[in-house]
Parts: sequence; C-alpha cells; structure tokens
Amino acid sequence: MDGPRHSLEDPDYAAFAWGRFRRILWWMSGVALLAAIVAEATLYWSMGELYLVTAIATFFGVFLTVMLAAALMGLMFLSSGSGHDAEVEDLLKDEVEID
Repeated sequence: MDGPRHSLEDPDYAAFAWGRFRRILWWMSGVALLAAIVAEATLYWSMGELYLVTAIATFFGVFLTVMLAAALMGLMFLSSGSGHDAEVEDLLKDEVEID
C-alpha cells in the first residue's frame, strides 16, 4: 500500500479536510444537544423536579462529554485520512527482541 495521496501540507486538501471536520462537529453538536435534552428529561421523569444547579451541570456534562468524544474521534479520522499516521517513523523497527 502506497499510503494516502493527500496530505494536510497541501492547502487545498487541508481546507477540504478541516471543512469536513468542522461539518462533522456541527452535526455532532446537534447529537450532543439531543443527548443532553434526553438526559435532562430522563432525570426529570425519574426524580421529579431538579435543582437548577443540578440541571445545568447535567446538561453541560452530557453535552461536553459527547462533544469531546466527537472531537477526538474526528481528529483521529482526520489524522488517518490525511496520511499523518502513515508518515510516523518507527524508530524501533530494526531492534532485535531478546528473550
């Protein structure tokens, strides 16, 4: 396998890749918002009325957790798709394992 044809060093491909990453994050912000609303509704249904601080902390906790996961996964896909993973040099590939 020759590796990816594109790299983030190419300005046109970098603009495309980062645009795709931002588009994914926008979609995931909607998913995170929906997850936070469902979490709030579930807590309200199971526990009744919540204190304002509890509701705010739950909302932001769920929202930010989903967004953090989305950002990290998006960066992983960006790195893999742009060839950065293939460019990593294994400095220990010539080392002989001694038992």
